[in-house]
Amino acid sequence: MKKKMTLMMAGVLAVGILATGCGNKNAETTADTAAETTTEATGESKVDGETAAAAGERTTFTVGFDASFPPYGYQENGEYVGFDLDLAQEVCDRNGWELVKTPIDWDAKDMELNSGAIDCIWNGFTINGREDAYTWSEPYIDNTQVFAVKKEGDITSAADLAGKIVLVQADSSALAALKDEENPEIKALADSFGELIEVQEYESALMELEAGSADAVAMDEGVARAKMSKNDNITILEDVISKEQYGIGFKLGNEELRDQVWNTLLEMEADGTVDEIADKYDINKDNICIGE
Repeated sequence: MKKKMTLMMAGVLAVGILATGCGNKNAETTADTAAETTTEATGESKVDGETAAAAGERTTFTVGFDASFPPYGYQENGEYVGFDLDLAQEVCDRNGWELVKTPIDWDAKDMELNSGAIDCIWNGFTINGREDAYTWSEPYIDNTQVFAVKKEGDITSAADLAGKIVLVQADSSALAALKDEENPEIKALADSFGELIEVQEYESALMELEAGSADAVAMDEGVARAKMSKNDNITILEDVISKEQYGIGFKLGNEELRDQVWNTLLEMEADGTVDEIADKYDINKDNICIGE
């Protein structure tokens, strides 16, 4: 009797297992179908873990930028504005996209781009020395790296920075230039500093300069001039650290989006829109090199 009951129970369990197995398969099939239906309805697909709009159906364009980098990208009256952001807005308007402005930590920009959190880095982004790390647009601005110092101080040339405290933004082209082993003159200058301290952004660096806790800030000329226009206590040394060009950096391999954005910029340059935006932010139009 015990043996017979055992056989009966085994039969019940087998039926239960079969039923459960069929139930799981049906659930998986239903989930897969739902996922496919969602993908078709939204026009989105998963590629390498990222959600990307189907070809020709892009609705947003997400720009990563440093929010303390005037006149290219900064915050004013609670809004993010700037030359680069206005260019990006016009590009979006002409392509029917919504611009998503995403401020980022500059030393985390690669993570933001490679994760798909942003579509590009567009904010006074130097091409030189990074040529192979991104899919670049053509250059659109010629720029230089310079030293900002206190106007009434005793530093009148780069040679006066020996033994002094110099601030520079982390992962910036100014930092790269000062550490460039292939430029012995600039490298020797940097080695003469009392300290070369990396900071997260220029706003706090310039505050430290004014407070006297730093002697100079190595930075982009355009940003330094924007600060000078609002602060009589800051001046720029004539000594140039390096010359460079700005471009728009996309994730490696994203030529299609790069080309669409760049072709729109060429149209904007041809019809005078770029110059209008440059005037709004007091950009030196001689430094604009779109289409050259």
